[in-house]
Amino acid sequence: MTAPPLLDAHLVADRGAFHLDVRLRIAAGEVVALLGPNGAGKTTALRALAGLHPLTAGHLTLGGVDLDRPDRRRWVPPERRPVGVVFQDYLLFPHLSALDNVAFGPRRHGADRRAARDRAQGWLARVGLGEQARRRPRQLSGGQAQRVALARALAVDPTLLLLDEPLAALDAGTRLDTRAELQRHLGGHSGATLLVTHDPLDAFVLADRLLIVEHGRVVQEGDAASVTARPRTDYVARLVGLNLHRGRADGHTVQVGELTLTAADRVVGDAFVAFPPAAVALHPARPDGSPRNVWPATVGGVQRHGDNLRVQLDGPITVAADVTPAAAAHLRLVPGQPVWAAVKAAETHAYPA
Repeated sequence: MTAPPLLDAHLVADRGAFHLDVRLRIAAGEVVALLGPNGAGKTTALRALAGLHPLTAGHLTLGGVDLDRPDRRRWVPPERRPVGVVFQDYLLFPHLSALDNVAFGPRRHGADRRAARDRAQGWLARVGLGEQARRRPRQLSGGQAQRVALARALAVDPTLLLLDEPLAALDAGTRLDTRAELQRHLGGHSGATLLVTHDPLDAFVLADRLLIVEHGRVVQEGDAASVTARPRTDYVARLVGLNLHRGRADGHTVQVGELTLTAADRVVGDAFVAFPPAAVALHPARPDGSPRNVWPATVGGVQRHGDNLRVQLDGPITVAADVTPAAAAHLRLVPGQPVWAAVKAAETHAYPA
């Protein structure tokens, strides 16, 4: 028999003209990443869970206890919720030492000063900052401040841990090390964890499951493998680096507007068709040979993308193509130039919409 989720929530909240309606269930020990573009509702969801934004409908149940239930007029204030939060800017108290920042949570939950400081010292040692206990936030590096914030959140034994863009304020080198450290601590957390992020790498590395929100609604969920293999919106496709179009399938062909694409998969009915930019080959004239999917296009723009160049193509469908600088020079790619695009059927995948 499957155990009930530790967090069972239907978050319905309004913020001005914005309306959030998200169902969220997280098991004990599970890490769920909430991904979405700016304005999708990630922060509103996190604030509702923390008790900083009341629900207008729905419910929020944690460990079998209702924390927010508008239809029963029940709302538990933030300080009484078994919830730990790591904010994007960490929000450490600047006048307190690292030790007293971490001790603040246990003190707020009723521990005496000595017990709270003992607990805080233990958590600072666990995050590798035992020697920095007397330092104030301005004396800490970004990575150290992040670990103090994490220790402060975990020191109250939260049933629910909320992480709001926990690595966004760090430089690339620090982020790599801190991500690995954070992964280790999340693996030892027995409660539910929600990671709010816009960075797919953080989500893929740290989370067991992804929840994608757009315009206040869940548009896709699943583990990293299923989401990356079959994106269902343009945002998710861009996130995972795929060209995505929707059309009507009949066997191995998918009609997308005026263009018919041949795919490796057999589908009937409404379907998505996806292929990576690296699979798109560009030619100065219509190519001969094996490609099944060929169409005329116009270069809309060229931008550097890692070691290659990403070419935006207009035409019967809008796609991105990745080419080497040598290939771009050979083709003399400039905006407005006509080219032919080709994608092999074996690299074109279709699945039900």
